[in-house]
Amino acid sequence: MKKGKNNIEMNVSRETRDCLEAFITLVERWNPVINLVAKSSVSDIWHRHLEDSAQIIPLAQLGAHWIDVGSGGGFPGVVAAIILKETAPETQVVLIESDVRKATFLRQASVMLGLNCQIHNARVESLDLPRAATVSARALAPLPKLLQFTERLVEEGGVCLLMKGQSYREEIDAARQSWSFDCDVIKSLTNANAAILEVRNIQRAA
Repeated sequence: MKKGKNNIEMNVSRETRDCLEAFITLVERWNPVINLVAKSSVSDIWHRHLEDSAQIIPLAQLGAHWIDVGSGGGFPGVVAAIILKETAPETQVVLIESDVRKATFLRQASVMLGLNCQIHNARVESLDLPRAATVSARALAPLPKLLQFTERLVEEGGVCLLMKGQSYREEIDAARQSWSFDCDVIKSLTNANAAILEVRNIQRAA
């Protein structure tokens, strides 16, 4: 995997990089069967998906659990688990994925890569989980809907890291019609039109 001029620098150990590369190989192997990522992005998967996911890790709060909602092909949840395996091995990454085949892939990746993960093949609204210091989601649902999920998953004082495309400002405005929350907008390092929403203190609007 070659690094292009737009790629971000990842300061990880050789062992962690090897694990990340092994994960990408798994994604590439499974993708023709269950469409983990868009076919058009496979040739640039390291930058478009892995580095895009990894940029949220410095923003996370680390505790007993990190919950990733709608984990899909493992971006960002599995990427986080791989990096935390070295830097915070006590943090368990909880992956929630409703699609049976994608959940099967996530279990396979977790076992093969020796990750501290728990995988739930279920819709997030059906689960009763311990709250987490960090909740993440990438390209899952509009922000008003995401806040319904994350409000009951994040612990008091915790953070939700929600990865959004170019309509993020409109989504924030729409969410404020029903929700009260603090939100810092952090521009994506991998996509000039995207952003990470660092959301805290979520409450239903009065």
